[in-house]
Amino acid sequence: MDVSGWVWAATAVFVVGLIFFDFFAHVRTPHAPSFKESARWSIFYIALALVFGVVMGMVWGWGPGTEYFAGYITEKSLSVDNLFVFLIIMTKFAVPREYQQKVLLVGVVIALVLRTVFILAGAAAIEQFSWVFYIFGAFLVYTAVKLAREHHDADHPDPREERDGVAVRMFKRLVPTVEEYHDDRLTVRIDGKRFFTPMLVVMVAIGSTDVLFALDSIPAIYGLTEEPYIVFTANAFALLGLRQLYFLIGGLLERLIYLSQGLAIILGFIGVKLVLHALHVNELPFINNGEPVEWAPEIPIWLSLTVILGTLVVATVLSLLKTRNDATVASTTEN
Repeated sequence: MDVSGWVWAATAVFVVGLIFFDFFAHVRTPHAPSFKESARWSIFYIALALVFGVVMGMVWGWGPGTEYFAGYITEKSLSVDNLFVFLIIMTKFAVPREYQQKVLLVGVVIALVLRTVFILAGAAAIEQFSWVFYIFGAFLVYTAVKLAREHHDADHPDPREERDGVAVRMFKRLVPTVEEYHDDRLTVRIDGKRFFTPMLVVMVAIGSTDVLFALDSIPAIYGLTEEPYIVFTANAFALLGLRQLYFLIGGLLERLIYLSQGLAIILGFIGVKLVLHALHVNELPFINNGEPVEWAPEIPIWLSLTVILGTLVVATVLSLLKTRNDATVASTTEN
């Protein structure tokens, strides 16, 4: 897949333009978006991502097109899981609902910058060292096991989540802060001295978690495609519209109780796929004398897409059935 420099530049300008549009059209004036507004713009960004995938398939072929869709769906699913953490952070810092949009948009910008850096670093590493796939694969399998054991609950967060993260503690230690919000301002002057408000502190918290999210997402999508342009665009379109999705499915997040387990299966599958690919292109001298392992199968992208979609559907359906059944049982018990 040959992507010229001007296509990269045009894509970057388009993504940055959408972020500026989002800020000036929605975020600049603080307000709590309605369900209708969130739904309309969520559909817009999802439709935009789908149209882009179709255009990619028509221009570069449906091999890259399918890789893009598999990557986009995986990254979008991981982004939804990240919303659990955003919800906990928003609750912990008691961010007023009308100011949450600004925090989320800053989080999206930080995530895009970090992932772009990770994408370029990952592409350079893969170009030079094929054994990087072993590391990516092992890391994803480890992440899958850890994710399968997690339980998200915004109302009763893990006690570890109650403590400020390292980045927030360091920030508070280095600069003067206040505990009260002053509209959506990041700083405030009190008695002639400048203080940072909780709005900036919560942005630091969101930004620090974005580093961890990038560590999960970049190896995952490199397990589906080795083309940096596909990795970048799938990540960008998955993050665009995340702000609207937060307000749209805020109540639904509590019902997706098996989402972590579903994502664990997906990441584990991609991790195994990466290890198999590493064996197929093996150059490590202590594995098969530095020769490729011929029997190692290559999992086709259509199978990857099928597993990803199937797992997400099953996890969502089982989650909704379980929460509805629990609600019915609770209602019957009360009566």
